[in-house]
Order: sequence, then C-alpha cells, then structure tokens
Amino acid sequence: MRRVFGAAFTMAATVAVGLSWATIGNAACGKVSIAEMNWASASLMANVDKIILESGYGCEVELVAGDTMPTFTSMNEKGAPDVAPELWANAVAVPLKKATDEKRLIVANKGPITGLGEGWWISPYTAKKHNLKTVDDILKRPDLFPYSEDKTKGAFVGCPAGWGCQLANANLFRANEMEKKGWVLVDPGSAAGLDASLNKSLTRGENWFGYYWSPTTLIGKHNMFKVDFGVPFGGKDNWDNCIVKPEKDCANPKKSAWTKSEVNTIVTSNFKKNASVALDYIANRAYPGSIMNKMLVFMAEQKAQGKDAAFEFLEKHGAVWEKWVSPDVAKKVKSSL
Repeated sequence: MRRVFGAAFTMAATVAVGLSWATIGNAACGKVSIAEMNWASASLMANVDKIILESGYGCEVELVAGDTMPTFTSMNEKGAPDVAPELWANAVAVPLKKATDEKRLIVANKGPITGLGEGWWISPYTAKKHNLKTVDDILKRPDLFPYSEDKTKGAFVGCPAGWGCQLANANLFRANEMEKKGWVLVDPGSAAGLDASLNKSLTRGENWFGYYWSPTTLIGKHNMFKVDFGVPFGGKDNWDNCIVKPEKDCANPKKSAWTKSEVNTIVTSNFKKNASVALDYIANRAYPGSIMNKMLVFMAEQKAQGKDAAFEFLEKHGAVWEKWVSPDVAKKVKSSL
C-alpha cells in the first residue's frame, strides 16, 4: 500500500514538474506568428516551424497567410508576423538592410534552403532543337513561343502581381527591349497560374519561356534549362536601385544576369526578445535542395498541404532535422508526431 502510494506520489510529482517545465517553456517562448507564404516550399517550412516550436519549445504558434512584399512590409512597419521562414530577399535588399541596421528585423538564417536559384528557363528539348543558349538567342525567335492572344508575338511568362520578382522581370523585359523585338510580358495571375502555364506547355511538348526558380517540383520534373543571360551581373546599384523598383523609380534599367538568389529567414526584434529560446533552431535549420525537391514532388503527387507535408518530412527525414535541435527537443517533437 505504501509502495503504491509512493509510486502515485512520485508520478504526481513528475507530472507537476512536467507541467512546471511546460509553463516555463511557454513563458520563455510565448505567442509566435509565422508567415505561411503561398508557395509549397514556404508552406512546408512554416508548418515544420510550427510543429517544432510548439512541441519542442512550448511556443503558441499562429500561421498567417503571407507573400513576399506584403509580409516584409508588415514585419518592417508593424512588427508582425514574427517570422518569415522563406523570404526571397533580393527584392527587398535595400529596405531589409535598413531594417536590420535599425534592429527592427533580424536575419536569423542566411540560407534555410541549399541549391537555390532564380532566373529564366526553357525546356531542354527547345534549347537543343533550336540551339538556344542565351537570352539573346531566344529573343531572336519569338515565333517559337507564340502568345495565345496574338500569335505574331512571343510570350514571356513573368511573375504574378505581388511577388517581388514581378518588378525585376518587368524591368529586365524593358532593359532587353523585348517589346520592340516582338515579345509580350504575360502575367500568369497567381502561383497556380504560373505552374499551370509551364506544366501544361511542357506536358504537351510545346515551347515555354519564362521566370521560375529552383529547387521546385516543376524544374526537377521537366529537367528545365536555365538560360544564360549572356551578360554578367550588372551590379548592385543597377539591381537594388532600379531592377527591383517600380518602373517610375527605374527609368533606365540596364541588362543584367539575375542576381545571386538570397533567401533568408527573417524574424522581428520582438521574436528575438520574447522567443529567444528558439533562435538557435531557426539559425541552424537548412533544408538540402535534394530533400526539398523530394518534398515538393510529394506535395504535388499527393496533393498535400503544408501541414501534411510537414509531418511527412519530420517522420521521414529525422537525419536532417534532428541536427537542427538539441536531443531533448528532438525527443519532444518525435513524441508529438
């Protein structure tokens, strides 16, 4: 009887200690809002962050819908959301530097995904059949990429409105005098529209020319050919102070290769202050490009949302993510799956 009571007392004490630690963990982390961007890799990352921060660090996490420019503006001006897991920083280089200099925002991770790259792409069979190696080679052949609403013109598919790359593509379109050369800059309307444009054309064996990035499901699926701009990078002044600006602020864009892709995880000063216990995790996590491609293929084939993909990643790729956290945190996360 005394042994039973002792065991019960020990169990109660253990539970009490556990609850005490949970309370401390929650107090140490508190409420966190994370931007869930509207493309697959960013949605996956946001949901993985949510699970790990909640299960491993006792945070109370809310996911909020996001996109590159609106999310950055909100974080910079309003201090929310707290975390942008996958911010393509090229489009906001100047204001981001100002925000970090003034300590409103922190670049918590300079490379959360490896093997990244933005640019202009065509299919490998188009490149080989017509010996197209550079942008100039392609611009001489608008006939190969007929615009659906005017077959006499070539279609170059840019970025949807609201994406940072929309401005860069529009200004490079002007820098290369593409309108004079018989081209139309096509707005695909949405992420789904951009994907459909590329996938539909290549599945049918048609030619396609436009903006995309890697690692992504479609680049891997179709083994896309990244086009050489034929000129070197035109310098940070041209890029940061013109190419990524609205047309009214970029009167004379110069030709340029696409700038080196910089993807960061950005957090607010409030996150550093209130959830500093989780900063090491944010700083340590890096998805290998090959693993990210596998996850993106999984999401596409299974029609999986970010939450489902996050559980799939955590269950199948412990060898990757367990290195990002302490053994104690890893144990908590695994027990929650």
